[in-house]
Amino acid sequence: MDDGEIEELQALLEGVPAPFEPFDASSLDGFLCGVIVQPQVVPPARWLAFVTDIDGRALPDAFDVRRLHALALRRDAELRRAIGQRTWFDPWVFELDDDGEVDEPREADDGDPGAIDAVYPWVAGFVAALETFPGLLACDEAELTGPLALIYRHVGADDLDDADALLAEIETLEPPADLAAAVEELVRATLLLADVAGVPRER
Repeated sequence: MDDGEIEELQALLEGVPAPFEPFDASSLDGFLCGVIVQPQVVPPARWLAFVTDIDGRALPDAFDVRRLHALALRRDAELRRAIGQRTWFDPWVFELDDDGEVDEPREADDGDPGAIDAVYPWVAGFVAALETFPGLLACDEAELTGPLALIYRHVGADDLDDADALLAEIETLEPPADLAAAVEELVRATLLLADVAGVPRER
């Protein structure tokens, strides 16, 4: 998907009417990755409703969601292909400007000490997927802890109750040097979790 299509998807998500609470494009990207690394395939019919509302509530019949769903499904297919092949993909890590327009992803060497915070929406989407579809978390804890720590390190410790092993692993990690390193960790963790979950490899 090109930048124009990402911007279109973001605009469509912003157009979802209240009181529904849709993802933004970055958190949607993380959510899709969290769905893809489940040990059992989650069909689109189960996850699409959460794209436009974090509680999965059905939209009014009058709201035309076809284009939004089509773009979400295209991104899902891109990510499934990359994760299935265990190859690099570019997470949608970016921020919105003051006008709500999608900015370009931040440069890793922009000198902003808060740049790494740009990964938080993606991480929040990934975590939402694991809360909605917890099958992955039933896999072997010893194998899950390392890759999950690379993702959950960006979540506040207060949100990790009863996760002593994960917290202990996070404490052993050095902070990522910059945004590029943080993004690389997200990709590496996703591919490792695909292995833990037994997501079939594609050639």
